[in-house]
Amino acid sequence: MDRMIYLSMAGAKASMQRQDVLANNLANVSTNGFRAELAAFRAVPVRGDGASTRAYALETTIGYSSDAGAITPTGRNLDVAMKGNAWLAVQALDGTEAYTRAGALDVNAEGLLVQRNGLQVMGDGGPIQVPPDSELTIGSDGTISAKGPTGRPTNIAKLKLVTPEAPLTRGTDGLFRAGDGDLPADATARLQDGALEGSNVSPVETMVAMIAASRQFEQQMKLLQIAQTQGQQSAKLLGTS
Repeated sequence: MDRMIYLSMAGAKASMQRQDVLANNLANVSTNGFRAELAAFRAVPVRGDGASTRAYALETTIGYSSDAGAITPTGRNLDVAMKGNAWLAVQALDGTEAYTRAGALDVNAEGLLVQRNGLQVMGDGGPIQVPPDSELTIGSDGTISAKGPTGRPTNIAKLKLVTPEAPLTRGTDGLFRAGDGDLPADATARLQDGALEGSNVSPVETMVAMIAASRQFEQQMKLLQIAQTQGQQSAKLLGTS
């Protein structure tokens, strides 16, 4: 009887965690550069006397879909979409270097190039200071040119673009980091200016997966109810014998 309870409980917990992941993906279906989170589980044996045949389903390292999102032209000079497996380096709130595919950039009140959420964009020499009253253009290799009142464009910095060889790790802040520290700039990485990459979440596929996970959860709960009923019936039989 307890095997049935263990299996149902572990299955229900895994289904709930899967629904949480899918709900988060659906919430970010329109977030630029978002990478869909993947639900993964592994079996963990239960330790203890008499439990050698029991195993829990435990959520394992969270991965993400590496599929590229759709590129949408915006015509805005500070919108960039990274090509291939290139990532844009930014400075996270904790001061560490992190990477993102979200390329909607802006200039803040201090004249620094930032993301729309305020994070500083990293260049080849650190944070990028923009000359006042200048018009920016960004080349396909990340080179930033500023055209001031004189009308003559001047290269002021180059966006730090990296190409990781191994999958990155998503942090709780939604940014990605490499396991071995900061990645070196990749001179061959390219971007498309005047465009943004959308989320790679498929709303239709995610909704179908959400319905399937919900049905799986209901099935696991029914099994728990069956186990409870069978346990009560067994207790009655033992009580009358």
